[in-house]
Amino acid sequence: MQSTIRAQIENLRKTGHTAVLRDISRGIERECLRITPTAKLAQTPHPEALGSALKHDYITTDYAENLLEFITPVAQDIQTTLAQLTDVHRFALQQLGDELLWPLSMPCFVGDEKDIQIAQYGSSNVGRMKTLYRRGLTYRYGGAMQIISGVHYNFSVPETLWQALAAAEGTTADCQYKSRRYFDLIRNYKRFCWVIPYLFGASPAICQSFLQHADSSMEFESLGKGTVYRKYGTSLRMSDLGYTNKEQADLAITYNSLEDYVAGLRRAITKPSARFERIGVAVPQADGSIDFRQLNSNILQIENEFYSPIRPKRVTKNGETPTQALERGGVEYIEVRALDVNPFSAIGISAEQIRFLDTFLLYCLLLDSPTMSLDEQALADRNFNRVVLDGRNPRLTLLDGDFERPIADWLEDIFGELHGIAKWLDEAYQSDEYVAVVNDQYRAVLNPELTFSGRFLSLLRDEQLDNSELGMQLAKKYKAELAKPLSHFTAEQFATWAQASLAEQRAIEQQDAGSDFSAFLSDYFRRAACASPDCQ
Repeated sequence: MQSTIRAQIENLRKTGHTAVLRDISRGIERECLRITPTAKLAQTPHPEALGSALKHDYITTDYAENLLEFITPVAQDIQTTLAQLTDVHRFALQQLGDELLWPLSMPCFVGDEKDIQIAQYGSSNVGRMKTLYRRGLTYRYGGAMQIISGVHYNFSVPETLWQALAAAEGTTADCQYKSRRYFDLIRNYKRFCWVIPYLFGASPAICQSFLQHADSSMEFESLGKGTVYRKYGTSLRMSDLGYTNKEQADLAITYNSLEDYVAGLRRAITKPSARFERIGVAVPQADGSIDFRQLNSNILQIENEFYSPIRPKRVTKNGETPTQALERGGVEYIEVRALDVNPFSAIGISAEQIRFLDTFLLYCLLLDSPTMSLDEQALADRNFNRVVLDGRNPRLTLLDGDFERPIADWLEDIFGELHGIAKWLDEAYQSDEYVAVVNDQYRAVLNPELTFSGRFLSLLRDEQLDNSELGMQLAKKYKAELAKPLSHFTAEQFATWAQASLAEQRAIEQQDAGSDFSAFLSDYFRRAACASPDCQ
């Protein structure tokens, strides 16, 4: 397997395809809570100055009204992407008064879940549907786990690289080929994605108040007045404390082909759940009104409810579901969803992480990728869970087929390959930054205390701080750091985008005025069940 990667890289070098790596396309989505100066969840509505959460391209909300989501446009230059993300943070903070942005994945103090207001998107049918979906999540899983924050990294292989890879296989880089190869990448990512929380997991500790909202028998150690942590933990966000749907374990969704994946998701959004049926969907009230509690009582209300640390994606057209978009045009990019918010960065992610992810994802693409049975997927999930709970344990072993393998030994093999890919990337970018990043992360292989989780726990212990105290220190520090002029976008652009998004929302609401919401939902799910088979 290792020689296969080296041979592919050498062939691409010889055919003059190294420079095409500069055309890797990237995008970032960063979630963060708005909080008060006393570390409480902000109770204010989404600021109008930020625009419409329904229609703004770069500033929206996730589950809660106070859970912001910042999105960058697609770009090929890492510094451009980070400058865009930084400016979105700067502009948002300018509109928030004395509120701050919580710099950690796990939320600050969570008292009564009733204090968590579901995100509001207005009175249009699509806006009401988005809010109702979130209400369904509340009924199904509770609100506390829904305000856990993460970072999503979107990655697209350059078209010219696809053409070179396809030519080496004696075929053409049509949408079927690219989808097949993206699913190769996804399967290998599933096999080895435990590397991500090992290095970048940054939620080994949580506020004790969170546990009252979690159904877990996990064992913790205590620190300070109200912090609990796992001694060797890396990412409690990605553990059973985080957003998971235990019923999804029986869905049997596989990643062996686009067709299998789509069929599995489509089954899930039509398969009834006895547990969720007890919640009710449209429940008549004594006064004659209807209490809408969830979109439906199936295992998944919509496809986005399916939990996965990576997703194949294609930009949807108006009215399309994610799977219909995939059927129409194949996989366009992949979305990496296993990243905790980086507490050592004001914007939740760093250039070093991006370069490591580029290297790791190319490793997943170029490595041989046999199909995965459900048993193999379950084994990969067990490895992932071991790492999020005990990843820094020097005696930790992971399952390699039927054998237990020391994590340090496996990381040595992986980093041996990553170094060669990083060198190739540096040739493309005429830099030494990719190799430097891999070398730097290799130090965290040799010493687990240099991982994000190790560094974070050291800060808590050395300073004798609670999780919330450290979070507030960082929130104030980053607010001060971000109090600088915009560098990529302009204030006029943000004002224009905000007003245009609000106007677009008003237009949709006027168009939907007086329409039947139940009929809208019925029509949506009727269309969602249809396939879109023409791959163009």
